[in-house]
Amino acid sequence: SGGDLTVGLAETVAVLKSLPREQQPITHVVPSTSLKRVISKAQAMSAAMGDTLISVDQLLIATVGDREVSSMLAKAGITEDKVKEAAAKIRSAAKQRTPSGAHDDRQHGDDEESVIDMYATDVVQQAMDGKLDPVIGRDEEISRVVRVLSRRTKNNPVLIGEPGVGKTAIVEGLAQRIVSGDVPTSLMGCRIMSLDMGALIAGAKLQGEFEERLKAVLKEVAESNGQLILFIDEIHLVLGAGRSSDGAMDAANLLKPLLARGELRTIGATTLGEYRKYIEKDSAFERRFQQVYVAEASVVTAVSIL
Repeated sequence: SGGDLTVGLAETVAVLKSLPREQQPITHVVPSTSLKRVISKAQAMSAAMGDTLISVDQLLIATVGDREVSSMLAKAGITEDKVKEAAAKIRSAAKQRTPSGAHDDRQHGDDEESVIDMYATDVVQQAMDGKLDPVIGRDEEISRVVRVLSRRTKNNPVLIGEPGVGKTAIVEGLAQRIVSGDVPTSLMGCRIMSLDMGALIAGAKLQGEFEERLKAVLKEVAESNGQLILFIDEIHLVLGAGRSSDGAMDAANLLKPLLARGELRTIGATTLGEYRKYIEKDSAFERRFQQVYVAEASVVTAVSIL
């Protein structure tokens, strides 16, 4: 927005230090009149723009419009108009990179079909079509996945938890955030492709046929400039668990160099037992992933889900 970040940070710290401190633990927080006004303004903007949810940029613009905040930021050369202009540019860039636009822009020539669409499901498209249920009580895990994906290196989260705890639901929650724009710029417009290992293996009778299919999928992901994120449920299967063919081991070997070069962003999911039994034993594969542990939902969360 063209402001002086150093001055803005200094002004923010000064204001925070001037506020009274509460020594005792806070058990009940009551929103101030200013906060209610900001949320109300953000809701009005969201409705005017046809959004179903309040987005981060709408909250930011509403906050900057507050008299005290506006006065503080003005000293750093930041105005409400500048913030609106910056937010509009981000939204415009995101629209050009939307998953639906990505479907339209891909050109395959004649009757050629996208390889990844043959062997994977677009979770973000499912979210856009309203086919996913709301994800309750997993904000912390979703935020952790977002942080890992936004890294420069080791940006491949692997969700580790017992069967049925909601690992796939976390990926669906991330897809819903992408649709609503509640993600960093690096994830805006991305598509999460849930790889169907069964479809890749099915009918692959000839030697090397499975590997060729997987190579084609990985090539398409690598050439997407970060717009395609691969989700592999039961990721330990690529290391040969449960299969006697050499294809599974070759699958891991195909993934490793792409992960090492940062050409592939992947979300994996597996149980703690399978992770220790298979993935930990392959250090070259394991070190490309950042563990995100998924515990069982609390009683309160479970009741909310029901």
